[in-house]
Amino acid sequence: MYRVQLKNFEGPLDLLLFFIKRDELDIYDIPISYITNQFLEYISLMEELDLDVASEFILMASMLMSIKAKMMLPQEDSGEELDEHDPRYELVQQLLEYKRYKEMAEKMESIEEEAQKKHYRGYLEADQVEKQASGEALKDVTMFDLMAAFKKVLTDIKKQNTVHHVEKVQHTIEEQTEYVLDLLQNRGRTAFRKMCLELQSRTKIVVTFLAILEMLKERQINLYVENDDPTDFFLDLKPVDEIISSN
Repeated sequence: MYRVQLKNFEGPLDLLLFFIKRDELDIYDIPISYITNQFLEYISLMEELDLDVASEFILMASMLMSIKAKMMLPQEDSGEELDEHDPRYELVQQLLEYKRYKEMAEKMESIEEEAQKKHYRGYLEADQVEKQASGEALKDVTMFDLMAAFKKVLTDIKKQNTVHHVEKVQHTIEEQTEYVLDLLQNRGRTAFRKMCLELQSRTKIVVTFLAILEMLKERQINLYVENDDPTDFFLDLKPVDEIISSN
């Protein structure tokens, strides 16, 4: 297995906000048992990918289990509103504060992107590529959306392959990076799900997924969505104007 460190990997509060947004949960009335189980399941998936699980994820898991235990104790009825006596109170305050900072950071990033369109610098001649990407990049995708898509693909592969056998890892991240880039240059925009189903091998899918994470970190490719489902996304090469602006 290959260990990959992602400097921009979202933190534990991002994962909790991901669950809240995905399942349309009330941030003031978090179903702590459900969200704890979801959190632990995603930590397990990170470990399967051999991603570096930061200590703050382990700390958050401990905090969630502690809250879950306190919620099982008899509670005084303090009304419908969340107050400081509720075991979830501190967590909710952290989420609300982090959510405000996150929204402000997104606004600042949007301002920066608009400014970059008006002020050019460096080498401006267009690069030569076989295929140029088109369409709007998926802006709201998170690492956890990618992991959810990866989990779906592994489930489909498991259903198709009922025979279990030991498989030696014969693929590298570098090889699968070249494979994905060649595929996108020849085929253009390609569905992540379709790409993985063509690979068939679970081991090859895992290595390819890690290669995609590295390419995203290096800003070699873009993600796109066409049916409002962030877990059902497409891969494509970066447009020429994005390649120029990033140099």
